[in-house]
Amino acid sequence: MTTTLDRPSAAAPRWSIAELAREFEVTARTIRFYEAEGLIAPSRDGQKRIYSQRDRTRLRLILRGKRLGFSLGEIREIVDLYDDAERGEAGQLNLLLERIAQRRAELDSKRRDLEAALAELDRVEGDCRARLRELTRAGRS
Repeated sequence: MTTTLDRPSAAAPRWSIAELAREFEVTARTIRFYEAEGLIAPSRDGQKRIYSQRDRTRLRLILRGKRLGFSLGEIREIVDLYDDAERGEAGQLNLLLERIAQRRAELDSKRRDLEAALAELDRVEGDCRARLRELTRAGRS
């Protein structure tokens, strides 16, 4: 049962799923997935979903977290702090900084691994090309 407090006022900004999907360049299915995961909670007008400023902000944070490579669990932890009056914005920012440092360390490690793999590929490619040159010269003799 919804109460007057649960319903957005006529003056409060409201968005449909199609409007948010267009704005954030995602599918409605993506938005419904985040709703099913409990990350956003639109109100309803019959079958129609009505998204509030809170939902829109949380969706923006979720999508930013995904772009940065955070897991849904990490994203949930961060966006849930958005509603934690006790820890507030400072708590959210401190947690985000901690997660950024962890993500940066993971990406730096992957970058080192990629650089090592690329160097090995360069070495093997060079060896193959050198051997082909030898074979080509030996075939001409």
